[in-house]
Amino acid sequence: MNLSFKNRIAVFYLIATALLVAVVFVAVYGVIHSRVMNDIEYALNYEAVRHQKEITIEAGRIRFINKAEMEEREHRDVEVNPIFIQLVDAQGVVRDRSPNLKEGKLIVQAGAMRPVEQQTLLNGKRIRQLQIPVVDEGKLVGYIITAISIENALQLLTTLKQLLLVIFPVVLLLLFGVTRWLAGKSIEPVKTILETTNRITETSLNERIPLPEQRDELHQLTSSINQLLTRIESAMEREKQFTADASHELRTPLSVLRGTLEVLLRKPRTAEEYVEKIGLSINEIDRMHHIVEQLLTLARFDHPSRSPVYIGVTLKEFIEDLIQRQQKSWSDRQSNITVSCPAELQLQTDPGLLEVILDNLLSNAVKYSPAGSLIQIDVKSQPSVSIRIIDHGVGIRQDDLDRIFQPFYRSDALNHKTIKGTGLGLSLVQKACDQLSIDLTVESELNKGSVFTLTF
Repeated sequence: MNLSFKNRIAVFYLIATALLVAVVFVAVYGVIHSRVMNDIEYALNYEAVRHQKEITIEAGRIRFINKAEMEEREHRDVEVNPIFIQLVDAQGVVRDRSPNLKEGKLIVQAGAMRPVEQQTLLNGKRIRQLQIPVVDEGKLVGYIITAISIENALQLLTTLKQLLLVIFPVVLLLLFGVTRWLAGKSIEPVKTILETTNRITETSLNERIPLPEQRDELHQLTSSINQLLTRIESAMEREKQFTADASHELRTPLSVLRGTLEVLLRKPRTAEEYVEKIGLSINEIDRMHHIVEQLLTLARFDHPSRSPVYIGVTLKEFIEDLIQRQQKSWSDRQSNITVSCPAELQLQTDPGLLEVILDNLLSNAVKYSPAGSLIQIDVKSQPSVSIRIIDHGVGIRQDDLDRIFQPFYRSDALNHKTIKGTGLGLSLVQKACDQLSIDLTVESELNKGSVFTLTF
């Protein structure tokens, strides 16, 4: 049905209520019909039993004992709905009848040995009659038949039926109107949600939907939408900041490349100058390549295509292999890296993500420490597996500890211009730790060093 939500609620409620009202009306009519018919049956049976005492059987013929008294009683009493009495013999021949029958005749079912109830006509009027067999000395001698007009009863039942049929659609219309109004009142918070969400655009993500007073399902829905808007706003802000930072970081090496090439084009240069400028350009290209690779890695973390694959890793062997592979890139720092780790310690983890974490933390420890300084890797297995990477370098200001995991943020960058970096390493570490459910903490003191702790 192409109906509004409010009208659908009203229609569905109306259908359910219509079925319920129909059942109630049918039950009411059935109860009244049964009660009326039972009263008629009771009256017929009572009169039949009573008049059985007023009949006599002479020579096999059945008749009333005192017909004159019956006629007198009929003239004396006022009967609103008179009872008709008829006596017939076993062959169905009428032998006697009540005076109020006059020339009328009640229908007889001859040969019946049990009471017979039926609805028939008398002088064009509908009646209900009861036929009871009369037995004398074990022999059927005739029947006593009682009858009563049911015109009034049937007219009453017909009127009741017509009244219920008229009331039924009226009740449904009233119910639809009331239900539609109640549905409209009930979904007012939904209208508020729609109006507010339609107003919210990229420039007004800070707007929120007013919470309903009742703490019901709509309150939960509104609260969930507000939380979703908060997450979207935060994501948009991060995206804007990320885009701005990425543009800035990529613009710098591009500017250096352009400037270098323009210098080369101004006049002929010696071979040594060309080699120097080309080497500088290659370094800037490598820098851009490193930035792009880290940006792509961050994007993969934000939209992971697969879940971490956990396998067994011998931790000491894994760390020593990583140091061996990266030793060449750290050779100019001549750092002394020591590993304290139980030789057989096994860890269930994703080796690729663990390498991203340890590679970036160790690279930072080497870059931000004086040449020839000590870098310690301390691994504990109790109470849970933990890895502490300890350096004695420049340290991090306390005000910056909460911001160092943001993309492109570098603590006290102006004082470390000679230290190359993109500001993306710790962001990668944080995201990789989140995927592996690793608790990452940092302690640092300015000019004394930092301690990064990974708790598995």
